[in-house]
Amino acid sequence: MARAMEIEIIRRETIKPSTPTPHHLKSYNLSLLDQFGHPIYGPLVLFYPNNEISLQQRSQKLKKSLSQVLTLFYPLAGRTNNNFTVECDDDGVHYIEARVHGLLSNFLQKPDSDLLLWFSDHMESRKAGTGPFFLVQASFFDCGGLAIGTCLSHKLGDATTVRLILKYWSAIALGHHDHADIPCLDSASQFPPRDFSIPYSSAVLERTRTVTRRFVLDAWKIAALKAKVSSASVPKPTRVEAVSALIWRSAMAAWRSSNKGIANKSVLTHTVNIRKLAEPPLPENSMGNLIAIWSARTDEKLESQRDMKGLVVELRKGKKKFSENEARRLGILEVMFGLIKEAGETRGRDDTNSLIFTSLCNFGLYETDFGWGKPMWVTVPNPSHKNLVTMMDTRDGDGGVEFWLCLSEEDMA
Repeated sequence: MARAMEIEIIRRETIKPSTPTPHHLKSYNLSLLDQFGHPIYGPLVLFYPNNEISLQQRSQKLKKSLSQVLTLFYPLAGRTNNNFTVECDDDGVHYIEARVHGLLSNFLQKPDSDLLLWFSDHMESRKAGTGPFFLVQASFFDCGGLAIGTCLSHKLGDATTVRLILKYWSAIALGHHDHADIPCLDSASQFPPRDFSIPYSSAVLERTRTVTRRFVLDAWKIAALKAKVSSASVPKPTRVEAVSALIWRSAMAAWRSSNKGIANKSVLTHTVNIRKLAEPPLPENSMGNLIAIWSARTDEKLESQRDMKGLVVELRKGKKKFSENEARRLGILEVMFGLIKEAGETRGRDDTNSLIFTSLCNFGLYETDFGWGKPMWVTVPNPSHKNLVTMMDTRDGDGGVEFWLCLSEEDMA
């Protein structure tokens, strides 16, 4: 049924800050961590049901409040031709409106990962490295439902930055914004930019023939899973640890099957928000690409690492090692190079399989209300990158987890 839907772009606009950026803020310095950010867009889509507010009213409210929030996040409207600074000349962000010829209810019955890409325009555009840094697409269904898709360049921010933008944007739309509350745009003072060539690893996100599927684990299933994977070493595993171990163990079984029964080594990586882990800690409302990657490894030849309990122990060890060591030294260029080199070498090995995790659990994205209620579904369109996992809260907010998993066709079979 969802396949019968069609989408029609009805207008493209450039939204600029509602007030000009002051002269002393015209040049925004990227932090060292921003410099290491891949020039790609991170997408997010929020789906809202029909209500009594007209399409025109919702459109105008979105655009007006977006213009106002850009005065707070002024680098989003800037451009850059280098890896040091963003020129904040109020060039604006891209805003697109579309009509979806179909019903939102039909689409949500069985969401399609390919169709989700419709709602986040130019997700993989090369412009992510130079600007525009923020893209918005408002897609109105025939039934009156609305999908708001956003894409933020990883040159300027991470998933927490997206959460901040949505928080301030929706508060402004509702007229609830406290003008004394402004985001912190000063991460470069703690992580000053450096002059260097970035050793990006081509092995990080592998493109091949893949299958992407969505899985939903209700709160009671999560509770049972946490009890199952608890041990003397990790008596109280988090839901993210429990679900990560479940996916990791399942992927290991699939890899072993497709490799004619031969068990390879494997590595799991998780992105982590380093605002609280940095030394000194950064404000939680800091804008920037303030993330890093920690990893956990396993060798199926080791008896202690063959079950989910053992995998949870390895996950906890990897996270603890990062928090106590690398997290406080991310401002050191050599540390960043070392982390990237290690990740690239590990993922590029023929005898090692890898899973790349991103978790948006506990982000509070279901609280994003622009004036027509809270979203009925929030998700991340998952590009067809092999061995990629994206985790989110379920809508009910009671501890459930849903995730998109992308594996090769052979491994998913």
